[in-house]
Amino acid sequence: MLLKKIKLSVALICGFGLFLLLGVHLTVKAEENTVYVIPVEETVEKGLSKFLERSFQEAKEMNAKHIILDINTPGGAVDAALKIADTIHNSDIPVTAYVNRRALSAGAYLALNADDIYMAPGGKMGAAAIIDTQGNAADKKAESLWLAEMEDAAKKNGRDPKYALAMANADVDAKEVGAPKGELLTLSPDKALKVGYSEGTVSNLDDLLKKLKLQDAKVEHTEVSFAEKVARFITHPVVVPILLSIGSLGLVVELYSPGFGIPGFMGLSALMLFFYGHLVAGLAGMETLLLFITGIILIILEFFVPGGIVGIIGIIAVIASLFLASGSFTDMAISILIAIAVSVAASILLTRVLGKRMNFFKKLILTDSTNSESGYISNETRHDLIGQIGITFTPLRPSGTVIIGDERLDVVSEGSFTAKDKKVKVVKVEGSRIVVREI
Repeated sequence: MLLKKIKLSVALICGFGLFLLLGVHLTVKAEENTVYVIPVEETVEKGLSKFLERSFQEAKEMNAKHIILDINTPGGAVDAALKIADTIHNSDIPVTAYVNRRALSAGAYLALNADDIYMAPGGKMGAAAIIDTQGNAADKKAESLWLAEMEDAAKKNGRDPKYALAMANADVDAKEVGAPKGELLTLSPDKALKVGYSEGTVSNLDDLLKKLKLQDAKVEHTEVSFAEKVARFITHPVVVPILLSIGSLGLVVELYSPGFGIPGFMGLSALMLFFYGHLVAGLAGMETLLLFITGIILIILEFFVPGGIVGIIGIIAVIASLFLASGSFTDMAISILIAIAVSVAASILLTRVLGKRMNFFKKLILTDSTNSESGYISNETRHDLIGQIGITFTPLRPSGTVIIGDERLDVVSEGSFTAKDKKVKVVKVEGSRIVVREI
């Protein structure tokens, strides 16, 4: 049963790896005088970064004349925003940011990296203070880097860096645009136009194309593919620990249940989704997946190879692959600790509580034990021999053989030595140990 379970697990993992290896990306050449419109929506994270990288590459291959970033985001991760900014800077194609409702936090930083900025009526840009994953103010080192990036983004396109700093630092006084010291700056279309952070206000994309004198160009709207949608969801900092917890919990429950069933399938599926999302998002390479598969195989081999070294190496390989697949060492460490805590708590709950009280879990978990209360004994205890007389068949040094009635028994003497053919009496029985005393 165990061998069948192992074979099925390896087959599923290898099949998933082959699926990823066969994945290809196709692009089609388009005519010139094309405007590429790329949506920058929802949270800024590494899945979005990979999508924009792919979109900019397609725009280049399609000989696009202009790129428009259609921005409506509340912000997101700093590292993802920095990578997107690099993608914008490395592009030879002019880039215009269209703040279509909101470009907040990391979204404001992305807009500032564009060559031009246009805003929709009622649009907002700013409120870019850096915070950690718990919503608290970031440490001084991270804050200093972010302020420098905001300042550079403004300077590169000839904008006054004071207002970029006011978006990220409440200590900067920008009272002339409604953000006195102690408040973060958020620009409306009129205020952005006043301080040179916007080239104009346009009601829709068609108006923007007219402003850019591209009304006759062919417009190509990029869309997030299904794989990229999955990747953006899976790589979210909240989803990663959930996936790892499901993966570890499923495999733990599978160890307690016969055959290969739903828990094992769920566990493997969660881990496969984790690597799939990080591969599509560009956070992990095939070498990371191969390291993970190697680790799983080594852990399975531990069932057949004694010593424990193979299993330890396998666990190290699996953990290393998880860290390599993550863009943040700290986030992955937290996710793994959460998964371990969930697995331990669930194991205790399943075996100690639910396994004893609920019939459904009794079918999944083996709760019986071979204890003496259930009638199981490892050795027969011969209490009936106590007080009986026998003759030593061999000298007792102090162990030897004694004949009692018609039985030949292995015994130990109470003293140091008893010669052959001496009378002895059984004085104690402890499991399989029979103690005799010379008469």
